[in-house]
Amino acid sequence: MVVTGASSGIGRATALAFARHGARIVLTARSPRALEHVAADCRAAHRATVAVPVPADVTDAEALERLGRTARARFGRIDVWVNAAGVGVLGRLTDVPLTDVRRLWEVNVLGTLNGARAALPVMRDQGRGVLVDIASVLGGVVQAPYMGAYAASKAALVTLDEVLRRELALAGADGVRVCTVLPAGVDTPFFAHAANRTGRELRALPSVATPERVADAVLRAATRTRPPRRLAVGPGARLLPAAHATARRPTLRVIAWRTEHHYLGPHGSAADTPGRLWTPSGDSAAVRGGRHSGVRSAARAAALGAAGTAAALAVLRAAHRIPARTPPPPRRVGAAPPATPRAHHPRGDLHGSMAPADHRDPGGRLGRPR
Repeated sequence: MVVTGASSGIGRATALAFARHGARIVLTARSPRALEHVAADCRAAHRATVAVPVPADVTDAEALERLGRTARARFGRIDVWVNAAGVGVLGRLTDVPLTDVRRLWEVNVLGTLNGARAALPVMRDQGRGVLVDIASVLGGVVQAPYMGAYAASKAALVTLDEVLRRELALAGADGVRVCTVLPAGVDTPFFAHAANRTGRELRALPSVATPERVADAVLRAATRTRPPRRLAVGPGARLLPAAHATARRPTLRVIAWRTEHHYLGPHGSAADTPGRLWTPSGDSAAVRGGRHSGVRSAARAAALGAAGTAAALAVLRAAHRIPARTPPPPRRVGAAPPATPRAHHPRGDLHGSMAPADHRDPGGRLGRPR
């Protein structure tokens, strides 16, 4: 398998999750030193794991094609390819430098497309494989102020993946699957690495899931016989779409208000910074961002559950206020029953060569013989 963005955050957690099951992994990111550390951790996770670090920038299409050739030459096939590389920019769309926006879209959108173009031809040739793209609920479902460039890039991934599915189906590549992962807030170094053009300090960012939770979800999805088309991870990833669908304007107003008054400090509280938009993460690479998501996840899950219950009760109360339909008048004895209108019906593996043949994974895909 191949994991991009493997030096930090969700990419690093995903590499480690697969490594604990004896996977054979090609790791890529911009930080050679950080990749070496991740590769060592992967090898230590399971005696059968093979981890090969290959530094590369996902915006370099030729580099990713070489990455795919390296994986195929080393292991004979590519059963899973996870596109987890991503960067962030915070700021008003009218204020963020266009060079920042262009760089973000090159990494988040074109970088993911470069990965797909390297992986899918190999998977079509071998008759099966799973492409996993890490998108986000932000952009994929909802939007927030000061995150417009990032949200637009993640919305683009949702569309790209849907088109890829249709094209694979038309090509008869039924064994090749595309899974779009939509996490909500995740405790990664993302915000520490993001370019900050708001002039305001980032604080109290919402964290409802750990990177390990997302990684485990990716592992389960990739090793299923039929991976899901879209995979929401975390309580917020389920509640936000439901709230957006039933009460779009109030939901977006709440997100905007909390972003403005809770997640950002006063104006002038921070200097503009490019973050790690243009440079590798280096020594700052890590799985988590230090926002104590393990403890906060439980509290936020309880709060989100309470909010969901309250929303459901509000909907039920509103439904009871809708006047009932007037019942039809009673039919006279001996009268013919009214005609019933006719209903209108519209026309309607991770492994193989990537791990030992005798190894078995929890979902059954990792060690099934070809």
